[in-house]
Amino acid sequence: MGKVYNKVLEFERKYSGGITWRLKRHCKVVEEYINPDEEVLYAFCAQKNEKVTEIFNTFVIVVTSKRLLLGHKRLLWGSFLYSVTPDLYNDLQVYKGLIWGKITIDTVKEKIILTNLPKSGLDEIETTISEFMMDAKQRYNDEEEGK
Repeated sequence: MGKVYNKVLEFERKYSGGITWRLKRHCKVVEEYINPDEEVLYAFCAQKNEKVTEIFNTFVIVVTSKRLLLGHKRLLWGSFLYSVTPDLYNDLQVYKGLIWGKITIDTVKEKIILTNLPKSGLDEIETTISEFMMDAKQRYNDEEEGK
């Protein structure tokens, strides 16, 4: 098994209750695009859509040492990969509903909406993504000032 799949399973064991499908295939999509100099720091899975009732858009979300990756393997052919670098990141919103939670990642180009997340895992997801992005943005700004 790959590093991403093991991290996703770790999240699933710790915070059960989300709606996810075909995790191995989604993890393979992300693993294809992880660069040799990147380290997988954190991974989880969620539905990427605006409505809680849409349950067939499972994505694997991975925080690497350089960026945020979202991957999805389509049912018959093809796949999707989104990459969010720290310079494109704006902010993050968390919503806790009755059963599941929702996270909105606001970037310069779009809003990425992740739904059907277990409520118990929202705090950890928010903390991990926010801390990574703040640290990465600070390093990026320091490098720009040094030039």
